[in-house]
Amino acid sequence: MAPLQRCALQRTSGLVSLCFTVSLLAGCSEPSPSLSFIASSLAPEQRETGQAFENSIGLIFVPIPSGEFQMGTSSDTKVKWSNTKDESPLHRVQISAPFFMSVSEVTQEHYTMVMDETPWLDEPLTKESANTPATYVSHKKATEFCERLSEKEDRVYRLPTEAEWEYACRGGTLTAFHFGNKPFKLDDYGWYFNNAYKAKEQYPHPWGLKKPNHWMLYDMHGNACEWCSDKYDLYPTTLIKKVTADPKGPEKGRLHVWRGGGFSSNAQDVRSATRHISGGSHFRPEYLAGFRVVCEMKEQNIKSSD
Repeated sequence: MAPLQRCALQRTSGLVSLCFTVSLLAGCSEPSPSLSFIASSLAPEQRETGQAFENSIGLIFVPIPSGEFQMGTSSDTKVKWSNTKDESPLHRVQISAPFFMSVSEVTQEHYTMVMDETPWLDEPLTKESANTPATYVSHKKATEFCERLSEKEDRVYRLPTEAEWEYACRGGTLTAFHFGNKPFKLDDYGWYFNNAYKAKEQYPHPWGLKKPNHWMLYDMHGNACEWCSDKYDLYPTTLIKKVTADPKGPEKGRLHVWRGGGFSSNAQDVRSATRHISGGSHFRPEYLAGFRVVCEMKEQNIKSSD
């Protein structure tokens, strides 16, 4: 670790954010896509919904339009590695209001600026970099991050619901991945077992190095698992008979949902419909635990379709 990076090991309040700034100035961080590039690359339906923006900590958001989509996986799917127990039935969901979603997972720099702590330091399967996803973050801490950021900016930041996450990931697609059904293209869009863990790059990578989805969201497949606000349960079989508006998951439960998979996940575990849970004795890879956030859209930010 370079001397300038090593200063981030100091946990004294106020020094951590400063050390990340020094690392950036020293050229220790991979460049990431700019707001102007992302704004110029929005899909037409996004432009009709709102404008991309960068908030006070440098987190970039894009508008996600309202709409309906097919959530989950059909029980008679021909994709042999789908987990139909967790992902079925395929059901119709309405996202009734547009929202903003961060184009990247919350990075180490973003997290440190808000929380003034670095839970990934001194931990295995990580690499320190300002633009790398913050990991070893609990659901409680991810929620607290959103609450602090909301207070700081007088806007509503929160974790996405599981439905919002899958809707945004799919970007209008019905396929296993947001780019199609064949996993051989996954190297172009995400960090997963084959091109990261198996390749001895056993850590999350800086965002923006892979292609985004249709709605300019990066790393929706792989890199770090992403917390959702929902508690986990199997989808009720009754969902197949109706359109469900803005589902928020079960009211009770101990475990929360992860989406997206991570750099050590196989291709089958980073699909758009793949569901993970953390907290059980059988699956607790804290080294994958990251998140991205939603910013609720104020009425004045919603563009008229007239």
